[in-house]
Amino acid sequence: MLKIKRVPTVVSNFQKDEADDGARSGGGCGRNCLQKCCIQGAKLPLYAFKRVNEVVGEKGVLALDNEEAPVAFLDSLLLGEWEDRVQRGLFRYDVTACETKVIPGEYGFIAQLNEGRHLKKRPTEFRVDKVLQPFDESKFNFTKVGQEEVLFQFEASDDNEVQFFPNAPVDVENSPSVVAINVSPIEYGHVLLIPRILECLPQRIDRESFLLALHMAAEAGNPYFRLGYNSLGAFATINHLHFQAYYLAVPFPIEKAPTRKITTLNGGVKISDLLNYPVRGLVFEGGNSLEDLSNAISDSSICLQGNNIPYNVLISDSGKRIFLLPQCYAEKQALGEVSPDLLDTQVNPAVWEISGHMVLKRKEDYQEASEGNAWRLLAEVSLSEERFEEVKALIFEAISCADDRSGSTAENLLEEPDENPQSHEVTNDALNKGSHRGMVPGKQECLVQH
Repeated sequence: MLKIKRVPTVVSNFQKDEADDGARSGGGCGRNCLQKCCIQGAKLPLYAFKRVNEVVGEKGVLALDNEEAPVAFLDSLLLGEWEDRVQRGLFRYDVTACETKVIPGEYGFIAQLNEGRHLKKRPTEFRVDKVLQPFDESKFNFTKVGQEEVLFQFEASDDNEVQFFPNAPVDVENSPSVVAINVSPIEYGHVLLIPRILECLPQRIDRESFLLALHMAAEAGNPYFRLGYNSLGAFATINHLHFQAYYLAVPFPIEKAPTRKITTLNGGVKISDLLNYPVRGLVFEGGNSLEDLSNAISDSSICLQGNNIPYNVLISDSGKRIFLLPQCYAEKQALGEVSPDLLDTQVNPAVWEISGHMVLKRKEDYQEASEGNAWRLLAEVSLSEERFEEVKALIFEAISCADDRSGSTAENLLEEPDENPQSHEVTNDALNKGSHRGMVPGKQECLVQH
């Protein structure tokens, strides 16, 4: 069994000492948490989102009908509630005081000096060889956060209209999804989306949870508000299903990297290779509906989980463009294959770092930040070209099988590249790279079982 000493980031004010505080008898645990001792009768704000009006444009990109929304989601609600928690003193440090700069160079990597994320942490043993691990209620999980750390419940509206209820009862039986602060923020507005929080789901993507994350991105409607996901083994530090999100008003380097189309699925979802970037990955975009796009990434993620391959996901462009990034840095760490100077930085390359937002913990690393240093770190994260081709074959086999199970025809699973690709896309056909192994319609049995 591979083990590595991990120093997890504290995401809740109750994470640091939860192991020492047991629930008290009577009157709850004294922390006004989300567990049974305190949740009965609790009320929290509720944002009920309208399911997006899914329209396919000329390029297969979803158009969202957000006209005359009664609540300005990102600016008025999320950031307003987040700023309220700042005023209450719930954060461990002032993230606005952290130095940030764009590193000179072609890619525009962003460096942030965030020494606050390096302080007051407790070491823990963290397994890196198992992407899927059972939920352990004895470990810290998000039911143990204080109710004051929750900004609002986030659910689909019953009448398909955007609504906000400032004091809504918590429906314990139906396990609400909630948005909570990350008390060790990377950027202003850094929050956690926790699907069906009371079900205590382990950190693994399923179709329902990923669709919820895409709805949050679409509802925000701002290209500078991104959501990210880290699997176990890819620097998720808490085994309780959650996505992270924050607002950063500059493009991520990964968003500017060129792509090369591989295929278009039956549901209109285009899949491309990420090119000229230190981490190999896949880009998903378009689709006849938000659910088509969500299912393609969900099925790919489920495949990676089932094959014990750590990965990260970046939800970009208001949910229209998603990056899927298998990685192996933690495995290399455990095997002693990462150079000591990279280890000394104590940078854990999770979704934000891989996307080009380098969160640095030491002043000397910030002062010496360069495009070359960023590239060198991220190159250690990436799968080799040969291994990446093998992983793509597994993913496409899983997607093909999912199409078969849904009753879709598979004849049009592979298509020619676009004649007029978008500006970020390279016009070469990627099919000759061998990345479509396992995608021959009707000729092979499913190799990956969900």
